Amino acid sequence: MKKPVTKTFAGSRIRHQRSRAGMTQSALAQRLQVSGSYLNQIEHDQRPVPPRLVSALCDIFSVGADYFSDTEEARGTQALREILTDPVFNAGAIGLDDIQAAMRAAPDLCAQFVRLYRAYLLRQEQATPALTGNVSFRPLADDAPDRVEPYEAVADWVQAQRNYFDEIDRVAERQAASIRLDEGRPVEQLSHYFLDHHGIRTAIDLDMGQRGLMWRLDRRARTLFLSEGVPSESSMFWMAQALGQIEHRTLFERAIRRSPLREREAKGLARVYLTNYFAGALLMPYEAFRQAARDLRHDVERLQRHFGVSFEQVCQRLSSLQRPGHEGIPFYFLKTDIAGNILKSFSANRFTQSRFGGPCPLWNIFRAFSTPFQVQVQLSRTTDGAVYLNVARTVGRSSLSYFDRPRLTAVVLGCSIADAGHLVYSAGLDLNDPKMIIPIGPGCRACTRENCRHRALPMVGHSLDTGNGEHGVMPYRVTS
Repeated sequence: MKKPVTKTFAGSRIRHQRSRAGMTQSALAQRLQVSGSYLNQIEHDQRPVPPRLVSALCDIFSVGADYFSDTEEARGTQALREILTDPVFNAGAIGLDDIQAAMRAAPDLCAQFVRLYRAYLLRQEQATPALTGNVSFRPLADDAPDRVEPYEAVADWVQAQRNYFDEIDRVAERQAASIRLDEGRPVEQLSHYFLDHHGIRTAIDLDMGQRGLMWRLDRRARTLFLSEGVPSESSMFWMAQALGQIEHRTLFERAIRRSPLREREAKGLARVYLTNYFAGALLMPYEAFRQAARDLRHDVERLQRHFGVSFEQVCQRLSSLQRPGHEGIPFYFLKTDIAGNILKSFSANRFTQSRFGGPCPLWNIFRAFSTPFQVQVQLSRTTDGAVYLNVARTVGRSSLSYFDRPRLTAVVLGCSIADAGHLVYSAGLDLNDPKMIIPIGPGCRACTRENCRHRALPMVGHSLDTGNGEHGVMPYRVTS
């Protein structure tokens, strides 16, 4: 399938980097070997950035190629489109071109508008119990500058970092080499490392699982307790987490200090995230993992066996391969439960899930729940015209007893159709057949596909025609 040609407008980002470097427009034009008037047009989004200039800009400002892509603009545009479907704005007349123009001209202002809308939603949720006549309204704390839920603030920060933390990744890669985790059984090697370097032994706690704990470090007893009855990959990952907390807390704190996070709970969640990030980077060292992924054509199950980790851990690691100059395929990764609640979400490409509404039911991540632990492959097209190859599967443990109720979740890993040939999952698919592509969208309120049989709500911002003269896929039609 022919890759659609997209024009990249990055004027504000070029101006920002040029100002940071203390460089005049004429000086940058000279280094790029273009005229000053041509660069001025690029910086004011009157012309797109030609591909030949992207690599030169990356070299000059020491940033990755994705910095000048329109990925963040597309993500922000989608968020604004969803927000403006809220009836409180009565904004049906605001078109996509106007929203994109706003994102290009004032991306920071648009980001603050998204934050403001989140705060509005939080207020609405807090006030909802008032309908029952049984509520105390809790105002937003004055000392909570994030004005959003802590987990949302952390998710935004991780997304802004492209789910890649270079310093932590490199430290983990060096430590994996020094421990020689690729030789023998990693669980035993980590156990020996804890004992030899910290005097900490590992032991199984038979009752820990009943208390909802996975691992616990008892510093007084110098023992790392692990829950029983779990796969070896889980024990290994927990040990890697504990190692990160013991040896690299200062490294995590340094990354958090450089972040925009100021609220205590958000910092705590960021610390948890970085601990998990370190564990994944330790067990799947960057270059070794990137090379193996390429050699195995990103076959997640083969990568599982190669590194002794879980399906979910492989998918999440694949989404973080964004080391400048050594990037892997830009994937998006998402984890959800059966009710559609988004538990994790990272994207290194243009893809963005619905931020203020439910995900599309046509997405294969939901079909995965009907075939537990079997891989589902799908070609999909989003409302912005981008086509993705999506790989979805349920993850989680099996029941330990009749009364056990394990949580069943699913993950989806997706890449652009342009990269699909590098994945084993493209085998047998006709990538050039448009009938193979499933149209998916954001929440129904913001989705522009009128004749979707799976639509639950009408598009907001349009009048409804409920005349009885004819009856279509939906019991109404929308008019402009």
